[in-house]
Amino acid sequence: MQKGLLLVISGPAGSGKGTVNAHLLKTGRFVYSVSATTRAPRPGEVDGVNYHYITREDFADRIANGGMLEYTEYCGNFYGTPKKEAEEVLASGKNLILEIEVEGAKQVKSKFPDAILILLLPPSFRAQETRLRGRGTETEDKILERLARTREELKEIDAYDYVVLNEDGEDLTAAEDILAIVRAEQHHLRRNSDVATRYFAD
Repeated sequence: MQKGLLLVISGPAGSGKGTVNAHLLKTGRFVYSVSATTRAPRPGEVDGVNYHYITREDFADRIANGGMLEYTEYCGNFYGTPKKEAEEVLASGKNLILEIEVEGAKQVKSKFPDAILILLLPPSFRAQETRLRGRGTETEDKILERLARTREELKEIDAYDYVVLNEDGEDLTAAEDILAIVRAEQHHLRRNSDVATRYFAD
């Protein structure tokens, strides 16, 4: 059985990551990565579903022993992707989706070079701004902050392997584009280096 692929799907606010990833999960071929955190569960949150809730000591041990694919500290708590859980998903043949930002994506690539880094973008910066304003859920300062962050993140675009544009109303097409990337990567020779041996095995 061929191992699953590790996909990092990044994108600025308004790129539609959640909707596109939901389409991928519906295929039954993908698993959404559950991050680990040192913060306490909030009411209604379930361990192993929302996060893997672990102690600060456990998290520090995992960092020291190479047990985190990526991690960051935010508001006094650690958040990251546990390596062991990720490897178990990939060994099962399922593809694992990590929805993380560019710094985490670069950490993953350095520790797991086989990871596929995909940047999901709105069709344009103007379209992104229109989407953010259309939400009607954030202050002007927050919108400007998100747009400024996008300018900074796109300076790191060379860290990614693929870019997928999520046109307005075309989130299913964007998901199909990612599926096409997955199919191509599954047939890449570096993932099938033993093909000649298997071919003559019968």
